[in-house]
Amino acid sequence: METLHLTLKKKWFDMILSGEKKEEYREVKDYWMKRLAGIQGCGTSYNFTLLCNAENKCKEYSTIVFKNGYSKDAPTIIIECKGIEVKEGKKQWGAPNYRVFAIKLGKIIETKNCALAGN
Repeated sequence: METLHLTLKKKWFDMILSGEKKEEYREVKDYWMKRLAGIQGCGTSYNFTLLCNAENKCKEYSTIVFKNGYSKDAPTIIIECKGIEVKEGKKQWGAPNYRVFAIKLGKIIETKNCALAGN
């Protein structure tokens, strides 16, 4: 399986690092439709039934690499990916008040340059 690479703001990065945040969210838009569901974008109107249909599951990733910044030495978390689904997320974890791609997070595998982890 593939690895998903995402860049995060410090607030969300730190919440994932501490174990508080168990999902990361991305809006259902053309870019993320193709990247997370393998479905060619369809403009501004999305068929959530199609997205949620068992025959049209989201792509499977084994791990996620989260970076806080773009430098080569940016704090990094490598974490297990437990799946992706379309649903309403938790507002306290940064989700808007509508359905989004919810990327379910598993165990932290490795950290690099993370103050909370002592690296």
